[in-house]
Amino acid sequence: MPSSPLAPAPVTAAPVAAPAPAPAAAPGRVANPGPLGLAAFALTTFVLSLFNSGLVPNAALSAVVLPLALFYGGLAQLIAGVMEFRRGNTFGTTAFVSYGAFWMSFAGYVKFVVPTLPADQAHIATGWFLAAWFVFTACMSVAALKLDLAHRLLFVSLALTFLFLALGDLTEVTALGRTGGFLGLLTAGIAWYVSLAVVAEDTWGRRVLPLG
Repeated sequence: MPSSPLAPAPVTAAPVAAPAPAPAAAPGRVANPGPLGLAAFALTTFVLSLFNSGLVPNAALSAVVLPLALFYGGLAQLIAGVMEFRRGNTFGTTAFVSYGAFWMSFAGYVKFVVPTLPADQAHIATGWFLAAWFVFTACMSVAALKLDLAHRLLFVSLALTFLFLALGDLTEVTALGRTGGFLGLLTAGIAWYVSLAVVAEDTWGRRVLPLG
């Protein structure tokens, strides 16, 4: 929040400015749920992408993704989507509810469905699961063309992430899946940046980080 210039004071009694408090919420004001949804999406995507990219080679450790997918990437985004609905934001509602449901369905798929599939066929089911989300994200990318540059980059990078992960599973070409993992890390970084930019603007009362 910008402060007014300090009036001149005697050198022997220079005042020390106290930190300005965060702006108080206006009566009836609904908080912007965007940063919450973006942060939940970013963190869960980041952790999963560490394994998809091969940066963390021990696949057994990937079980850590499931609770994140359920409670942060899933539940927190659903809450953000419902709040966007109250604010009248169709794009935000569609995005957060959909990707929250994605993370919840992903957790359920990995935990309950994959163990029941034939070992040599599971990659095909996973590939088509991810391909369908690529189609949805490509549609959202078209809608995001009316948003700022950061949001456009976010949805395009996410669409490419789904595409390469899907191709990696369908073709069983490891390099494609690894590429999808690194694209996921990029996507997580952009989502974190946008989340920080919106939180900082709301807290400081002015634009701190550019969104394009």
